[in-house]
Amino acid sequence: MAGRRARTGRGWDAAPPRAGADDSSRADADDPVGADAGPPWAEGTRSRRGRRGRPDATGPTPVESTPRDEGEMAREICLRQLAVRPRTRAELAGALAKKGISDEVSAQVLDRYDEVGIIDDAAFARAWVSSRHNGRGLARRALANELRQRGVDGEVASEALGELDEETEAETARALVDRKLRTARGEPDAVFRRLVGMLARKGYPPGVAIRAVKDALAAQSAEAAEFADQIDADALADVEGERG
Repeated sequence: MAGRRARTGRGWDAAPPRAGADDSSRADADDPVGADAGPPWAEGTRSRRGRRGRPDATGPTPVESTPRDEGEMAREICLRQLAVRPRTRAELAGALAKKGISDEVSAQVLDRYDEVGIIDDAAFARAWVSSRHNGRGLARRALANELRQRGVDGEVASEALGELDEETEAETARALVDRKLRTARGEPDAVFRRLVGMLARKGYPPGVAIRAVKDALAAQSAEAAEFADQIDADALADVEGERG
């Protein structure tokens, strides 16, 4: 029991030192860095952490990024805008101004795009008139307003709108009314007002709108034809024109 108590009193820390322990202790004393280095498995972790924490004094100096050229930025903005749909010069100028591009650089880039045909307001206006008239049934008055909002010059817009003649406009108005009449419900006078209002919102003059609806109603049914006979298209068109 005494031997056991003595052994227990010494504890595990009292185990005899391993061979070479004194040498390593002396080495630690001579080399304080090595003494604090910690266990071998932590060495790689600390070195990696150190590399992330502070730059290596012996490594290359980071290269500072140079400011982007304003002209290059302007061209990229224009190309992104044109990738969505064709744009007028005024639309592109507005987009560049919103991004802080100077007027001088904007003019240089847009002038160059004019020269190579990337910007062509006349071609834009012609395509816009054809697409919006055939697709949405818009009349010249509505189309002129849309072109003006997009910065198309008045003379350029007039040339494009001149390709849409009065006969074509009247035929389109009649086709729109015929399509709406297929699902129209109500008394002839109520249907008449709704259809004339629909054409007016699409930019048709009162005379064109009233005649288109009157002719369509006359061909729909006997009741509608009787109502249509009572309409004086010219007089009503004059009244609507004065209101407008």
